[in-house]
Amino acid sequence: MRKLLFPVAPLFAVACLAATPVLAPVSAQSAAGHQHGPMPVVAVAAPIHGVELNAIRAATDKYRDISVALADGYIKDPNNMCVTSVMEGGPRQLGAMGIHYFRPDLLGIEGTTPRVHGSGMHTDFITPGILIYEPQADGSQKLVAIENLVWAGAWEASHQELPVFHGYEYYHMQDNPLTAADEAHGFEPHYELHFWLYRDNPNGMFAPFNPTVTCDNHKQ
Repeated sequence: MRKLLFPVAPLFAVACLAATPVLAPVSAQSAAGHQHGPMPVVAVAAPIHGVELNAIRAATDKYRDISVALADGYIKDPNNMCVTSVMEGGPRQLGAMGIHYFRPDLLGIEGTTPRVHGSGMHTDFITPGILIYEPQADGSQKLVAIENLVWAGAWEASHQELPVFHGYEYYHMQDNPLTAADEAHGFEPHYELHFWLYRDNPNGMFAPFNPTVTCDNHKQ
């Protein structure tokens, strides 16, 4: 099991750290191996109107250029992992996520041992807490998705409902110590939602993995 090791002190010294799409509802409870915490909720998917979608795209399109992301305080996963479904114990056909770039201040990261943990509850996709890139054959990286992550402990202490975006539930991620895979990729229990704004996803715009994304060009 690999642990995500953030250089916490340097991070906090630097950063801290018109069309409506047709979206298929994706429930967090449908993801194999990902189970919700104790808070039941009935989520009804609602359309994301073009105005809001265009606003999110306009605010994040600049991050196609990684140098802009770095200047805005995003830092690359220190373990340089390109996350795939197989790495989290899922089937290969679900695809991959990609390489994550984090804003430690928006995630509210407080430490890295024994696992990365924090207290952030940021859910605004205008300024996403995470950017996800697909490695390319020429060594470049292409922006494919944005993501927000909230810590389960902090969220459940102050909310009676699960985090949702237009009725789409965030996925609950927690490592199962009985398996070889790390279902929470080095993090303490949390809720996360991917938004495949820059790559069509046959699994759904808010599914965790995308079969059209590959880590084949990733270099350690």
